[in-house]
Amino acid sequence: MPYIRITNDLPGISGLMVQRPDTAAPLNQLVETLLRAPNSLSPGERELIAAYTSDLNETPFCSGSHGAFAAAQLEGGHDLVKAVLHDPDEAPITPRLRALLRIAAEVRGPVSAVSPEAVAAARAEGADDDQIHDTVLIAAAFCMYNRYVSCLDTVLPADSSYYDEGARRIVERGYTGAR
Repeated sequence: MPYIRITNDLPGISGLMVQRPDTAAPLNQLVETLLRAPNSLSPGERELIAAYTSDLNETPFCSGSHGAFAAAQLEGGHDLVKAVLHDPDEAPITPRLRALLRIAAEVRGPVSAVSPEAVAAARAEGADDDQIHDTVLIAAAFCMYNRYVSCLDTVLPADSSYYDEGARRIVERGYTGAR
């Protein structure tokens, strides 16, 4: 049961966003920019970074929702996402994305600089400054979103199809509904 009174029956961050549209607007704009704006990382790759960070942070709502959003936009769909969340070193993803996920894993750990080895490995696999920057910012932002959802003890959806329904909406309209 959530620690605050939520006057809607939506799970996870969805209920919080409806409850507090004043804070929802800037949070949705941030995630729209991070995950959907033009970028050399595809929206699916960025959603996968968000899902992976959320999985490491043990936030099932965010991992489930962003995993579904990634699956809807990546060849390999749900099977690929499950493989990455299980073991990114064995998942059928590019070496560049694998190296960026290692950076994301370091970001969600203790607050300190990402290791020079992780950055060098990403560069060796073709990641550029923008991709490294964006990976760090996505992982850092999702640490915040994960804490928002988890620390208020929001509920999970009763049916996991909720995530796939959300994926259709996000792919079609984005996070701000402006598309």
